Amino acid sequence: MPRLLTLLVTVTVLAVGACTSDVSSGGPKSPGGPRSIEGCDPAMQAAFDAWADAGFSGSVAISVGSEPVCRAAYGIADRSSGAPNEVRTVFSIGSVTKAFTAAAVLDLADKNVVQLDAPAGHLLPELTGPAATVTVRQLLLHTSGLTGSHGSDYVPLDRAAATEAMGSLELAFAPGTAFLYSNAGYTLLALIIEKVSGLSYREYVTSRLLKVSGAPIAAGFWNGEPAAPQPRVVGYREDGSAGDGTDFGGPYWAVEGNGGIAMTMAELARWSDALFGGQVLTAAATATLTTLRFDRGDGVAEIPGWVAFDRARYGEPAYASAGGGGTGLNVVVAVLPESGRVIAFGSNTADVSAEDLLDAVGTALVTGAPLPLPQAGNDVDPAAVAALTGTYRLDSGGMFTVSAAQDRLAIAARGADAVETLFPLPDGFSRDEVAEHEAAVRSMLVAPQTAAGRDERGSIERSVGPIDRVTLAGTVVRDNELRTYVEINSGSTEHLFWYALDKAGGIAAAEVDAAPPTLLLRPDGAEYRPDDPTGRGADRTVRFDKADTMTIDGPAGARSAARVR
Repeated sequence: MPRLLTLLVTVTVLAVGACTSDVSSGGPKSPGGPRSIEGCDPAMQAAFDAWADAGFSGSVAISVGSEPVCRAAYGIADRSSGAPNEVRTVFSIGSVTKAFTAAAVLDLADKNVVQLDAPAGHLLPELTGPAATVTVRQLLLHTSGLTGSHGSDYVPLDRAAATEAMGSLELAFAPGTAFLYSNAGYTLLALIIEKVSGLSYREYVTSRLLKVSGAPIAAGFWNGEPAAPQPRVVGYREDGSAGDGTDFGGPYWAVEGNGGIAMTMAELARWSDALFGGQVLTAAATATLTTLRFDRGDGVAEIPGWVAFDRARYGEPAYASAGGGGTGLNVVVAVLPESGRVIAFGSNTADVSAEDLLDAVGTALVTGAPLPLPQAGNDVDPAAVAALTGTYRLDSGGMFTVSAAQDRLAIAARGADAVETLFPLPDGFSRDEVAEHEAAVRSMLVAPQTAAGRDERGSIERSVGPIDRVTLAGTVVRDNELRTYVEINSGSTEHLFWYALDKAGGIAAAEVDAAPPTLLLRPDGAEYRPDDPTGRGADRTVRFDKADTMTIDGPAGARSAARVR
């Protein structure tokens, strides 16, 4: 389960002010669709309403001093049935699951069942390879050096196969010397939990970690048993298709321990508050949670299952966790123990993700300034879009497909030159980084030098047939990571993949038979601009003229493409 790195290096801490405990339900209908509000003060509700109108679909839960002060839900949970999001709607929390896995390990360590400096191979004798030498402490802090993936999230993988796959993982560096995020490391912790506790991972989590004062936390798993309470949300990706993982039959060891837990945002906020408040673990284990850390610099440190921010950045210590990925869902949670504030947001579309919302409104909530509202977008004229629909070609060969999608004008890019034109790099990324990433992706597929690369090429050939040609098809930035698209030809078939590699060259995320990267736009006078309610994206304009030419004007200048059909 990918962690969304943008949040974990820029999360803004919220200071909740004049919320009330009055409860209302329903609320007015608006362009953003149905909504349900409980206890939010009018100014906060008005701001969240505006963000819902701009595209936020999901759930909001904010508490102060363990008391809920604002719970709200917006938009559609399931487009096929029309069911709305509600405060009680259940989300897959993705990589936030690691917070639960880490808590389970600290609980076992507190009981002297696990020693933090014990090598994984001592606790799991059947484990082989470099993974057997890394310690529990290193796994908790993502400093094990393990690189690569032990399985695809929603491809069946049993316990024995997962353990064998762990044994084939390689080390990017000497364990304990650097940081490298590892889903496999947290699945290895789940295997250890089962081995030393005598319970299944799922039984340990649900029987030991969800019992807090007041009432047990209502939670379960996105797939399999024990299931999370219904109703469940459906996640939708950028192209509008439903996300992966719904009703996946398992076995689940590709995701166990690193993802897969599901709950409402209200329950996630309540559990997170209880965790740092000493209601989930003993006082000693809670202290270990906040003091066991690896310094990543600039006031950011890794702690078990969370990222910690020091007092210099936010005025008090803060902890955050985030999750998302192929499910089409995005969940973020931030905890401020000194002031007792907890914020949990979940979204089920890419229009305005939970992370987008937190980044947009956070600073104003801290300073007490009026909450920023989304940038307004003009309505699309269906007749105008219909007249522009077609395929456009750059002189250098790249192609753009213009169509109508989700009440906006959509432009899909195919080819490296088209992708570079439509998706300029944001601040913080360089062409050198892109070139290095693209070279690593190509090497992995054409002439793999690592076991993980050989496994990936073998997996592709088993799926689509022998690889005849690999063509780099451009790189975009999504969720603060580089995603390089490649066209893979096998016989007469062509497939589009994308890969995001970690710093060691391991696969952090990937998608098979992916849709081309697509930009959604709204009209602005005679031009079109990206539909970006946050206003933080690269400034681009698109215009069409009577000669059937489309011109894209961005930071690197203007390029034109001629209509070919």
